[in-house]
Amino acid sequence: MTALRRFVPADAETIQKNQYPDMTAEEIERMIADWNRGVYENRRFEMLAVIEDGQITGCASLTERSQNVVSFGIEIFAEERRKGIASNAMPLLFEAAKQAGYRAVLDQVRTDNAASIRLHEAFGFETDGYVYRNKRDHAVVLYLKLLI
Repeated sequence: MTALRRFVPADAETIQKNQYPDMTAEEIERMIADWNRGVYENRRFEMLAVIEDGQITGCASLTERSQNVVSFGIEIFAEERRKGIASNAMPLLFEAAKQAGYRAVLDQVRTDNAASIRLHEAFGFETDGYVYRNKRDHAVVLYLKLLI
């Protein structure tokens, strides 16, 4: 069973092992505290642990883009990929976004991320297919889904 929850300081070791091996546990605990403030760059933000069968298998974020629009980010740890965990987490993100009052999801998906493209298309996101350069200079396509 898949669930989402806030990260807690005790999760630092798992995050260190799976995402940030060059950071100390103390640095990660501070990062978790920052995530749990609920704000990033003056926008509403949530970073949540993706839990599968009681274990953290990745993370998912919701970032406010405007009053009615949110973006999602899902990252499943490398050894947990291709097990359907991101597909299980997506409906939970939709529900969290609806509960927070958002009406649409607008995601940037890198053009070289075939798994994310398949995930977005499987959940009915739409795109015009136009390729943009994001602020990190990656080629991305925008995917949109209404939550109404």
